[in-house]
Amino acid sequence: MDRPQITKSTNATNLADILELVLDKGIVIAGDIQIKLADVELINIKIRLLICSVDKAKELGISWWEQDSYLSPKVKELELSKENTKLIKRIESLEDKLKPKRKK
Repeated sequence: MDRPQITKSTNATNLADILELVLDKGIVIAGDIQIKLADVELINIKIRLLICSVDKAKELGISWWEQDSYLSPKVKELELSKENTKLIKRIESLEDKLKPKRKK
């Protein structure tokens, strides 16, 4: 009786190799979802997903995380400083309005 032979791949690729390739080159996943009722568009969702390394993203001109206050403490600090300045000016303006006017 001949037994079926099991063949093994000689070019085995492990998960780390795949991940390294994806992060180095990048991968884009895109899709659109539309929900219509009687030819009336109710929902239109566009999904765009880019998976890559930070270096590759910067090379592509993508760096939104650097301006996100939840991810960058420097940005949060700057936003708080601007907000604080605006509030101080507003308080000063309100205090000026409340001061009694001097009659000449």
